[in-house]
Amino acid sequence: MRGSTDPTTEAGSVRGRAVRADPERRARASQSFWTAVVGVPAVFSVLRLGVEAGGELQTTLLLVANVGPVNLVAGFLTTAARLLSTALVAVFALGAVLAVSADRMPATFRRPLFARWTEITPDWFVVASFLLALITWKLLYLPLLLPAFAAAFQLGPARLHDRLGPRVLIVVGLLGGYLWFFWATLTDAVAQRELLVVVLLVAPPVLALAIAGPLPARVIRPLSTLTELAVAAVIVWAALPVISTPVLPLTVTTVAGPQATEDLRGHVVSVDDVSMVILQERGGVRYVPVDQVRAQVLCPAEEELPRHRLRIHDFHIEDSLLEGLGRRVRPVHRIDAACRTTG
Repeated sequence: MRGSTDPTTEAGSVRGRAVRADPERRARASQSFWTAVVGVPAVFSVLRLGVEAGGELQTTLLLVANVGPVNLVAGFLTTAARLLSTALVAVFALGAVLAVSADRMPATFRRPLFARWTEITPDWFVVASFLLALITWKLLYLPLLLPAFAAAFQLGPARLHDRLGPRVLIVVGLLGGYLWFFWATLTDAVAQRELLVVVLLVAPPVLALAIAGPLPARVIRPLSTLTELAVAAVIVWAALPVISTPVLPLTVTTVAGPQATEDLRGHVVSVDDVSMVILQERGGVRYVPVDQVRAQVLCPAEEELPRHRLRIHDFHIEDSLLEGLGRRVRPVHRIDAACRTTG
């Protein structure tokens, strides 16, 4: 004879399956999700050209004419992939928590938007989003992926082992291994009084132990609205520096004038047999005859300069895995004097 089942739980799971099986609702959720995934990068790319042009129409048209779609896509992937992966990770983590919580609500309850997006997204795309975050996020923020991954796939301590004793040993072992891996960085952060770094390294694994599971029914309605607004606000706030990041590399070009040489700091838009077009850092476009160009150096932007003196196993804490591996192949060269002195 089968054991009795909780009718409330069974009804909730049936409602959840019914909502997932609704073709019309799934189609609407899928359309809105993929529209956001494809449309947001395209809008960002266009806005970046307008911002880099200083809001001037003619300069924007000049950039549009010379910066091809491949350059825009490459520029977006190298600078905005971190923002895109952050948005996707946040949506999937919050959506999974809200989805499992919404199953406990009445049948008339409209499932949160993030929950619907999470339910129609294939697992491979969710995993790919976390892998993109793994290679593009700064090492300082990588521990945040632990609670996000636990929330997205509802991985709690109860799924580690059926018995309490082995479960506790597994959790202690995992936390011990994590602490051993970051121990040198933690001690350096404490010595340098980097409180934010200490919190970002210590809090996420603890939070990952308790983030899975349904939320109380009374907090689902307000939380679903607040999380959607909060994620939208964070994306807008994080998008501002992405939109203002130049598409073209920053250079200092030495030009021989009639009486003396001049250093032009800016971005090279195009070069032909007659002139080099430079979008100056302080605004304006200069057409420099190519026979007057004497030298040109590539300069780092101010945002690329490190702010912390911390490392994680020979990787700087402000680098991503991709950047750290790249620096091993091509170590950072000495910054040219022209980059330091030119305003």
